[in-house]
Amino acid sequence: MDVQHFTAADGARIAYRDEGEGLPVLCLAGLTRSMDDFDYLAPTLADCRMIRMDYRGRGQSDWTGAATYTVPQESADALALLDHLGVQKAAVVGTSRGGLIAMYLAAVARERLLGVCLNDVGPQLRREGLEAIMDYVGRPPTARTLAEVAERLPRTLRGFGEVPEGRWVEEAARLYRQAEDGVNLTYDPSLREAFLAAFKNPDATAWPLFDALEGLPIALIHGEGSDLLGEDAVEEMQRRRPDMIYGKVPGRGHIPWLDEGESVQVVRAWMGAVQGTAAA
Repeated sequence: MDVQHFTAADGARIAYRDEGEGLPVLCLAGLTRSMDDFDYLAPTLADCRMIRMDYRGRGQSDWTGAATYTVPQESADALALLDHLGVQKAAVVGTSRGGLIAMYLAAVARERLLGVCLNDVGPQLRREGLEAIMDYVGRPPTARTLAEVAERLPRTLRGFGEVPEGRWVEEAARLYRQAEDGVNLTYDPSLREAFLAAFKNPDATAWPLFDALEGLPIALIHGEGSDLLGEDAVEEMQRRRPDMIYGKVPGRGHIPWLDEGESVQVVRAWMGAVQGTAAA
C-alpha cells in the first residue's frame, strides 16, 4: 500500500501505512529511522493488520522542530493515528525509540494496548550506546554516495555478523538519501538538539514505565552485541516480568532487523500470547 498521511492536532502531516487484516499491530521505529525498517518484519505479520508511521521530523512526515521531537509528542501522534484509523486497541512492536514510546503509552493510555514487543530497548540504557547515538545523530554524513555508506556500515555498526547479502546496501538507502551534492539525512537535523535535551542525564532510568506494562503480554528481542541494552537491565526486566518472552539474537548489535530466526520466533510467540489474551 502507498504511503498515506493524516493531520495531527497541531497541523503536522504524519505519514503512515495501513496494510492487511486481523490483529492490529502498530510498528514504531527507532530514533532516526522510518516505517521502511519494518519491511523485514512484514512477512511475519502477514496475518495481521500492520500499521506503521514515520514520526514527525522523519521520513515522509513534516518537520516540526526540535521542541516537538519528544516521546510524549510522538506517543500522542501514535494515538492520533489509531484514532484516525478507528483502531481502539493495538499490539505494539517498538524498536529502540519505539519501545520507549510503547512503554510511555502503557503509562498514559494502557487501555489502548494489547501487548508490547520491545526490540533491543528497555527502561535502563547503557551510556556507551547513548554516547554512540550522540556521536552521529543530526550530523551530515561525510560519505558522498550511498555505495560509500554501505561500504562503511560494517565498520561503524558494532556487533553485526553473518549479514544477509545486499543488506548493507538496503540499510544505506534507508538511512540516507542520495543527492547531487552528496548524501543527505532522511530526518530533520534538529533531532540532535531534541535527543541531547532528552538525555542530559544518561544514567536516568524509566522503570515506572516498564512496570506500567504489568498485565500485558510482553516480549523482548535482544541483540547479543548491543551497546544500548545491557545484560543487567535484561536480568532486571526478567525478574520483574518472569513471563516476558525473551530471545537473544546472535550476530546482531543495536538493533536486530527482526527477520532473524530468533526474532521471528519471539514475535510469533508474543503474537500468540496477545491473541490468547484478546480472546479471553
